[in-house]
Amino acid sequence: MNIGKTAKLSGLTVKTVRYYSDIGLIKPEVNKINGYRDFSEADLAKLQFLAKARKFDFSLEECRELLALYENTQRPSREVKALTLEKIAEIDLRLKELLGLKNQLSVLASACHGDDRPNCPILDALTKN
Repeated sequence: MNIGKTAKLSGLTVKTVRYYSDIGLIKPEVNKINGYRDFSEADLAKLQFLAKARKFDFSLEECRELLALYENTQRPSREVKALTLEKIAEIDLRLKELLGLKNQLSVLASACHGDDRPNCPILDALTKN
């Protein structure tokens, strides 16, 4: 199938599908007549897999590892679980950092009167080192 149809069915943009092909995450056949990429059902399945993995915030290198595990029918599931647990730990850390930022911003927002006066503790805090 062509890149447009593949992109639509995978939920990715044409640009993303092309990029994933260029970096070797998928390897579609190249039509010898017109030079266009021809995507198979297996390519589509991998792209759908990649789209879901990216939604879970796996990096491209992590996606490459997951794809290799996906393609290896002899894989030990502990490797997949280990990657997933690492991702959960990263997300937990980011959530903690985001909560801290939210709390700091809430304090600043509470300190700002939000009126017609020019003084603003939010801007003051952003300009301090």
